[in-house]
Amino acid sequence: MLDPGLTSVSSRRIRQSNEIAVLRALHRIGPLSRADLARTLRLNRSSSGHIVASLLGLGLVRETAVATAQAEPARVGRPGILFELVPDAVFFLGIEIGVEHIRAVVIDLEGRIVAHRAEPFDGIATPPARATEVAVALALDTIAPERLGRCEGVGVTAPAQMDHDGLVRVAPILGWRAVDLPALLRQVVPEALPVMVENDGNAFAIGAIYGHSAPPVGVTLFLVLETGVGAGIAIDGALVRGGHGLAGEIGHMLVPDWAEAGRMRPLETVIGLEAVLAAYAAGRGVERSTLAEFLARVRDREPAAVMIAESWSRTLAFALVQAARLIDPDHVVLGGSLAALYPLVSARVIAHVRAIQEATFPIPAIVTHQSEWASAFGAACMLHQRFLSLEGQGAPDRPSAPDGVADGAVDNAGDDGPVG
Repeated sequence: MLDPGLTSVSSRRIRQSNEIAVLRALHRIGPLSRADLARTLRLNRSSSGHIVASLLGLGLVRETAVATAQAEPARVGRPGILFELVPDAVFFLGIEIGVEHIRAVVIDLEGRIVAHRAEPFDGIATPPARATEVAVALALDTIAPERLGRCEGVGVTAPAQMDHDGLVRVAPILGWRAVDLPALLRQVVPEALPVMVENDGNAFAIGAIYGHSAPPVGVTLFLVLETGVGAGIAIDGALVRGGHGLAGEIGHMLVPDWAEAGRMRPLETVIGLEAVLAAYAAGRGVERSTLAEFLARVRDREPAAVMIAESWSRTLAFALVQAARLIDPDHVVLGGSLAALYPLVSARVIAHVRAIQEATFPIPAIVTHQSEWASAFGAACMLHQRFLSLEGQGAPDRPSAPDGVADGAVDNAGDDGPVG
């Protein structure tokens, strides 16, 4: 005889799974009718109706009339009813702790940015505990007080090597080593809010992918070009973190120092923002320069700027060729502030790739994703994705957290399938 208790738990789990499936469908596709939901989820009309009724009661879904343009030719009867997510039902915070800035975004249930803020920040001179405190304070100040009570979590990203538990092994540019970032966050994040942490390259990848109607097909390499160089790898939209959470750490790849024959240096010290601007300032005999000025001089074909842009192109091409030999990407997506340089030198990058890449290796398509909020957005999307899962503490009826993660705990983003 079946244990009634087990039967009840199983039924509740199935109901929660179906409710989450409806939320994911509405997020991925947009407004749907009961019939659409039944077809999409392969349920009968009665079951889909019960699920929708439950979500209506939770305030996560609402009715909306069929738009005129969508309506079928004039017919007798009630106008069609669609169901859509209630955007302001819940919110999620994303924080990027950078070398020269802190950025915070707030996204709603539809995964759209509804508020954002950035502040200059001297990451190198700020100890980890203080950096965490400042970043969380900025984020909490970004979300309106009336929304804070509906916040379902905080995502935090930093340019650091992290293990699967979110412990920072090293953040070379920030000067962090062996930092328990989750523990620092527990001290400053409101206790009720779950928190997830991720490195900036993976967060950028999540942010660039999230919200697509379908995950991108194939292998994609995401590069964040800031003071350092971060990266993330996705296969059919699913993030690949590697055995120790270090997949995609391309910034540490050794590349030739074109100014000194025989010398090899980490990629980020050659094509990172600080290296580029320092080289340009030195070439012009000035103390420092800005990225906007450098980009303008490249467009104007100023010799000093063009020479540095050419070296940057050759080094980026070298790194992409090495990466292509290992992971064979279909696409390369460049983000971060320095991605703005690529459109000005794309022909040179491709020419260098062709010169050093064997003909048997295809050249991946290279595009830019120039959103300054991408990493912070990706950090918020981790919590949004968690909400739309059975593991999410914000899922309908707030099911228990997964084994090993206590309520309100800090967790590193897990390998839980396609992001988007």
